[in-house]
Order: sequence, then structure tokens, then C-alpha cells
Amino acid sequence: MTTDSTPATRPPDQGDRPRAVCARLTALIGQGDLRLPLPGGGRTVDRFRTLTELGRDDLTLARLAEGHVDAIAILDEIEGSRPDDGECWGVWAAQPPGPGLTATPSGSGWRLDGVKPYCSGAHTCTRALVTADSPEGRRLFAVTVNDDGVAPVPGTWQAVGMDASDSPDVSFSNVAAVAVGGVEDYVNRPGFQHGGIGVAACWLGGARAVADTLVESTVRRPPDAHAAAHLGAVDMLISSAETVMERAAADIDTDPFDISGDARIRSLRVRAFVEKVCTEVLHHVGRATGAAPLCHDPRHARAVADLTVYIRQHHAERNLAELGNLLSLNEEQQ
Repeated sequence: MTTDSTPATRPPDQGDRPRAVCARLTALIGQGDLRLPLPGGGRTVDRFRTLTELGRDDLTLARLAEGHVDAIAILDEIEGSRPDDGECWGVWAAQPPGPGLTATPSGSGWRLDGVKPYCSGAHTCTRALVTADSPEGRRLFAVTVNDDGVAPVPGTWQAVGMDASDSPDVSFSNVAAVAVGGVEDYVNRPGFQHGGIGVAACWLGGARAVADTLVESTVRRPPDAHAAAHLGAVDMLISSAETVMERAAADIDTDPFDISGDARIRSLRVRAFVEKVCTEVLHHVGRATGAAPLCHDPRHARAVADLTVYIRQHHAERNLAELGNLLSLNEEQQ
């Protein structure tokens, strides 16, 4: 029994988490562990599995790693180039309503001004690919993050879930930038759809992390009928999602340049399915385990909070409506 007001067990210092995740990301890059197979190169399933395992370990780490490996794939697809060793890249391409970044031609290059939201790894990345509106239309640019005109905006990342992804708004003031490809090349390339499935691979890892708590509880004591039913449902959901991811990887390797025109439909289907799986896993695990792990197991509580935030990157009914419209259009054209 304690004799003062100091708790016997302190909660983890959330201020240390972003630094710890940053250190792990830097180590993975330095060790070459994030030199993943490029999408469409014949080993896409290995790429997705690695992202899933990272998500199972720590979803915030997976978010930053996914941005780094996505930047590598983008540079390869658009320009046939690769980042220098040791660089840590992010992809800052969120486009919510309202003012964003503007790009102005300047000599042989460009200058960026404005604010870009949701810049994961804002205090970690050394380089970033960012979208901005140019006089001709939206383009992708490469920037150096330690430029004097690049500054994370204090207080703009208040998330509990995904807190360590370090995703504040970032202000740009007369920042030198290099154009990567042409107008709308970033979104019109096949790899944009392949990359979206890579994000779903991270989500799936987060679902597995949440499910681990239920699995571990059945090891400590045999489940009752209700817990067994929830465990069976969770296993069905996750194994089905793994099969969907494997099929998507095989389809990408078969048609990496999207000659068939199916990449967008595939991406919408896979992301919607995995998001649904994650939502239902959260539901089943919560009902099976109750409040105890949320209140007493910081790893589980963090996994639930992180996954709840991260899957909101899926645009829910808007994406389902787009999928339905694409399917209807395809039917009309047949």
C-alpha cells in the first residue's frame, strides 16, 4: 500500500512515444529493413505482409513507414529515381476543404506557400512529397523538411489515437520545391491505387493487434460460449481480409500498369472491406473482453485508439458510393 499520493504504477509518458517511434523508424531505415519490394514487381504480397506486421507491432510506426516506402514507390514510378540512403520521407497529400498549399514558379524551380494538414512525421522526416495547387493544376513537389520556411503548427495534432504519428499541420513560407512529374500525375498513375491498398495492409495489422488481446485471454483460461463465438468471428474476419490482400497483391503483379482499368475498383473494394473488418474486430473484441483491457492494458488501449483513428482515413459511404457508380458505369459500357 502506498503512503503518499504518487500512483503505484504511472501511465506511460505519452510525450516520449513520438520520440520512441521516431527512433525506431530511423533504425529501420538505417538497417535497410524498409527496402520493400515495389508494387507490381512480382513480390507485392511481401510488401503488404511487411506493412501488416508493422501495423500489428505499432500502428503509428506503420503509418510513418508506409509513408516512407510509398514515397520511394512514387519517385520510382514517376521519375525512375530513388532517395539517398538514410533519408526519411513522408507523403503529405491530404486535401481537405479549405485553403491549402499554393505553388508558384520561381526561376527553374517552384516556391510553396500555405498550410498542409495531416503531415505525418512532421518532426521526423528529412524530405517529403507534398501536393500543392499550381497555376496549371494540382502537382506533386519534393521539399526538404528542415528548410527555414517549413514549420509544424503547434497544437494542430491533438489526437489520442495515432498520437505518435506526429501528424500536425505544417506551414510553408516561400519554400523551395522541385516538381515531381506533371499536373495530376500523382493521382493518375496506377501506383496511387496500389499505394491505397498498402494503407489497408497497415489497418489490417492494427486489427490483428487488437485481436491479439482476445486470443491471449483464451490462452489464460478457456473461453465461455460467448467469447468463443467472438473469437471465431474475429478469426473469420481477419483470415478473410488476409486472403483479399493476397488476391489484390497477385492482381497488381499481373497488371502493374493497370492496362485493364481495374485498379480503382480494386482499391475501393479492398479498402472498404478491410475497414469493415477492422470495425467489426473492434466490436467483437470489445464485447468479448469488456472494459478490463481498455483500462488496465496500455498496449491494448493504444491499439484500439490508434486503429479507431487510422481507419477514418477511409472515406466511408463516399468511397462506397464511388464504387457503386463505377460498377454501374461498367455495366452500362458492357
